[in-house]
Amino acid sequence: MFEGIYTAIVTPFTESGEVDFDTLGELIESQVKGGVSGLVPVGTTGESPTLNMDEHQQVIEFTIERLAGRGKVIAGTGGNSTAEALELTQHAKEAGADGCLQVTPYYNKPSQRGLIKHFTAIADVGLPVVLYNIPGRTSRELTVDTVVELSRHPQIVCMKEAAGDVDRVSAYRAACDIEVVSGDDILTLPMMSVGAVGVISVAANVVPAEVVRMVQSALNGDWAEAQATHHKLYPLFKGLFLDTNPVPVKAALAMMGAIQEVYRLPMCEMADADKARLRETMVSLGLID
Repeated sequence: MFEGIYTAIVTPFTESGEVDFDTLGELIESQVKGGVSGLVPVGTTGESPTLNMDEHQQVIEFTIERLAGRGKVIAGTGGNSTAEALELTQHAKEAGADGCLQVTPYYNKPSQRGLIKHFTAIADVGLPVVLYNIPGRTSRELTVDTVVELSRHPQIVCMKEAAGDVDRVSAYRAACDIEVVSGDDILTLPMMSVGAVGVISVAANVVPAEVVRMVQSALNGDWAEAQATHHKLYPLFKGLFLDTNPVPVKAALAMMGAIQEVYRLPMCEMADADKARLRETMVSLGLID
C-alpha cells in the first residue's frame, strides 16, 4: 500500500517562529517534481513535538490540499497519549489523509500489552496505520511478536522500521503479512534487499529525485544502479545525522536557500564544526557552491 519513497517533510518556520506555509508549499512542489510517492507531514522530522494541536492539524490539512492527489499523505498522528493520538488520527482521516504514522509512545514506557491496546484503538478509527519502531527515541521497542499480533488488524498495514537492524525485516516477513519500509536512509537498500518496499526518508527533503532513483531501481531489480546511487548518497545519509534529526536536514535546506534555518527550542542550530562538515558534504555532491 505504501511502496516507494515517502519524504518525512520538514516544517519550515518564519523568522518569528511561526509555521511558514508559503515555504512549505514550495517544498511540497519540489517533492512532487522529484517524483516521490508521497509525504509524511508532522513526523519527528516535521518537529511534531513542538507544534501545538492546531498547528499540527493545519500542517496536515495544508499538505493534503497542496499535494492534491499527486501523491499519498501519511499523516504523523502519534503521541504519548492514546486519546491525543485518536483525536489527531480522526482529524487526519476527515481531512483526507491516506494513512497515519504511529510512533511508539516515547516517554510513558507502556508494556507490549499496552502497546497492542494503544495501536489497536487507533487502528479502529479506520485510517490505514503505519507502525513506527524507533527504540532509540522512544525507549520502547515493538517486539516481533507484538507486530505479528497487530498485523492481524485489517487497518495495520505497514511497518516503518528504524531500530537499525536489517534482520527485523526478515523476521517480520517470516512471521506475518505486513509491508515494511525503512526508517533510516542509510539502511534502505540493505532492507530492500531482504524484502522492504521503500523508505520514509529524511534525505529526500534535500535530494528527492536521487532517493527516488535508488528506491525505484531496487524495486525494478536493477541492483547495480541502486547500489551506485546508494554509494553516491552515502556521505549525505551520514551527514544528515551529525546532530539530532531534523537539525542537520534543516541546516542543509537552509544552505540551499530553500528554507530559513529556524527551529523551536529545545532544538537549536548545529555546532559550527558539524555544520562545516555538512557543508563540505553538500559541496562535494554539487548541491551548493
